[in-house]
Amino acid sequence: MTNPYSSLPDHCFWSRGVTWVHPAQMDPMSKAPFMISASDKVATMGSCFAQHISRRLQASGFNYFVPEAAPASMPAAEAKAANYGVFSARYGNIYTVRQAVQLFDRAFGHATFDEAWEREDRLVDPFRPQIDPSGFADLNALGAARAEHLVAVRRVFEEADVLVFTLGLTEAWRSIATGAVYPTAPGVAGGAFDPSRFEPVNFKVDEVIADLDLFVTKVRSVNPTVRIILTVSPVPLKATFEDRHVLQSTVYSKSVLRVAAQHAADSHVDVVYFPSFEIITGPGGAGRYYAQDLREVKDVGVAHVMRVFERHFIRGADADPGAAAAPIYDTG
Repeated sequence: MTNPYSSLPDHCFWSRGVTWVHPAQMDPMSKAPFMISASDKVATMGSCFAQHISRRLQASGFNYFVPEAAPASMPAAEAKAANYGVFSARYGNIYTVRQAVQLFDRAFGHATFDEAWEREDRLVDPFRPQIDPSGFADLNALGAARAEHLVAVRRVFEEADVLVFTLGLTEAWRSIATGAVYPTAPGVAGGAFDPSRFEPVNFKVDEVIADLDLFVTKVRSVNPTVRIILTVSPVPLKATFEDRHVLQSTVYSKSVLRVAAQHAADSHVDVVYFPSFEIITGPGGAGRYYAQDLREVKDVGVAHVMRVFERHFIRGADADPGAAAAPIYDTG
């Protein structure tokens, strides 16, 4: 007798797709809807895990698109400290989808937030407070750097052939007066917390779905052919402002983001979800891909993620999933 599952491929079954697959060969992606060529401009943005992807893209010879590069005269160590090249532009970590929508609107003049936070005797940009360890001397310096940055952001959205966006979390802090969303709470990396001016927000699943759909639509309005790869960061929350265990809040955030990413992939052509989250957190890894703090992802985990990424987006899904697996798998 036959049933609806009889002719399905191995990856549809847990026993064939997970149980008997060597952990280093785990590939939870079936097929990419598009390939990345050597000439494609690949841009990145998102949470802290996106930094790992950015470094690997550069090291792997991709055409990594960085319109906001360090000045040629700046020493490499200084450029690194100032966060040049960490992402395609110096936006710092973009943790929430609402923050990404806001960045687009600011870059294209649809929203203006001229805020500045104090940090000791310097100023910082509230929307990227950790981008420069020295901060800014005055409002003119901050404003000039912000204007230069937003020009580069426009280029990211307008010129990228492929945009890799890593979704980080759902919790954020925002201005009660303007609705501006920040990557960190006031008082953490600058500014001062005032409950009459700032409030916590934990975006719900319908809000994140709507924000991600809006983000894709906005980017496509200035770059109709851009292909978008969505990932969910496997890095747990550092802290939660909710009155519950941080592990519960982490699972909530990642679940909401995973649902929203799938919804966007199902709703838009050439928007695809890439399962870096599943590779790192899946049972085959047995926690080996996390450092001792159970939060930071080890290089061996990032290498596995990028091996799968390259297999599907560069070499094609028919490439050997176990190529170079054994030498880089950490069994410790």
